[in-house]
Amino acid sequence: MSHAVLDALARDLRRRDTHQPAVLGADRAGAARVLATRGDLADLADRYAAALHARGIGPGGTVGVAVRPGPRALAVMLAVHRLGARAAVLDPGAGPDVLRARLAVARPEVVLADATAQAVAGWARPLARRARLALPDLAELGPVATIGPRLPGCAPALDAGVRSVIPPRPMDGDGDAVIVFTSGTTSRPRAVVHTRASLAAGMAAVAGLVAPEAGRPVLGGTFFVLAPSLASGAPVALPARSPRVLARQLVRLAPQATYLTPPQLRAVLAQGGRFSGRVWTGSAPASAGLLGRVKERGAVQAWGVYALTELFPAAAVEHADKAAFTGEGDLVGAPLPGVVARTDSSGELLLSGPAARDRYLGEEPDPWVATGDRARLCDGRIVLAGRAKDMVLRQAENIYPGLYEPALHVPGVEVALLVGVPAGDGDERVVAVVEPVRGTDRAALRAALARPLERMGAARPDAVLLAEIPLSGRSRKPDRAATARLAARILAGHAEGGRAERGRVKGGRVKGDRAKGSRA
Repeated sequence: MSHAVLDALARDLRRRDTHQPAVLGADRAGAARVLATRGDLADLADRYAAALHARGIGPGGTVGVAVRPGPRALAVMLAVHRLGARAAVLDPGAGPDVLRARLAVARPEVVLADATAQAVAGWARPLARRARLALPDLAELGPVATIGPRLPGCAPALDAGVRSVIPPRPMDGDGDAVIVFTSGTTSRPRAVVHTRASLAAGMAAVAGLVAPEAGRPVLGGTFFVLAPSLASGAPVALPARSPRVLARQLVRLAPQATYLTPPQLRAVLAQGGRFSGRVWTGSAPASAGLLGRVKERGAVQAWGVYALTELFPAAAVEHADKAAFTGEGDLVGAPLPGVVARTDSSGELLLSGPAARDRYLGEEPDPWVATGDRARLCDGRIVLAGRAKDMVLRQAENIYPGLYEPALHVPGVEVALLVGVPAGDGDERVVAVVEPVRGTDRAALRAALARPLERMGAARPDAVLLAEIPLSGRSRKPDRAATARLAARILAGHAEGGRAERGRVKGGRVKGDRAKGSRA
């Protein structure tokens, strides 16, 4: 199978104008600044490949990667790919026990880390201890080499003394390409293994979906955005971390395509940001209301992408189709070309296709990805009914939040979750936690929620809380467990932090007294 995207990128970095901007950042005013040209990327990839080759890294080898997204991280991935090795993506902030367990499973010959990762995990530990963080020293866990500028306490540079080594010709053929840890415990970490073929298929799917045009900028920070866009000749801008700067960056850059997570979109919208071209979002649920607000702020199209670490991307839906859907559940669109979808006897969605992961590390290959999502197929489209493990049990009735949460995303709602709060004897109360859009009139929002609440039938919540929903993880997904704890505190009267509204649902209306909520 052809590994076209990465191979084409590696070739084309020098075939096109090497002075052409490749990766862009932004200053505080949002103006673009060049972080790396195409020639810079090519030089970095060659240097890293030569240095890794000099260390004996080749086909079948494993390289740990703890480098922030950007030109150097991309160059590392290109170098590892060229050598036929696999990259184990590491998070130095995961905690010492978790990181040690993951490294014991992945067994990298060397860990490549930038100064920031080493600071977090090593020489800045006194600061970490003051913040009550227990982080490991990467050097204690195996050989470490520094990528990029070194700071006091950092390991030697990867390419120190080996700049004259010529790397071998790019490897052809299949093999493991990437290891990404997703879940599990310290005793049994779980990691997704993508092969060169599945990685290439995923990036080809992104290229086909987004269809970036050469010379026009794309905004996005993930590897699956960077590689296909650069291979198409489009420069890529990394999103600014500050929502205010990101809003300015979008206006100044006017990208042809933008990929941001739902929390990033909400933060930009709160800053009055404007969009251009087509906007894509994923990594967390995106309601029709959120996509609609993005289009109201200038986007030509606003797409929700359904993707998993095991299969990226799987399906996509544009705002118009999502908004027109009136059935129960969350429409995430038709499976993308090559993706096959079915459900098992319990209703769990299973996916397969060329971009599906080969296996979980330490397990046998399996062509089917068990998504953990309950779903149904409606006219060839995937409609999610919530996470299987998110089920709430009330009075011996199974309630799946994903069936009903989309209906709660009326105008003025930022995020809405249904969670279970223990009610004794193994029973649970169903609680709707609704985060209003900043500035929304709460009385008007309660009135707007009355109709969808009325239509929820046996799943109608026992209580409705207006509160800020906790987020978790790098993608800043809504944290159900933390939301359930927050709801329990509010309902118990042990409130902390800001304001929330509490009330029983009666006849489809939200009534009740004030209670305090917090951002847990």
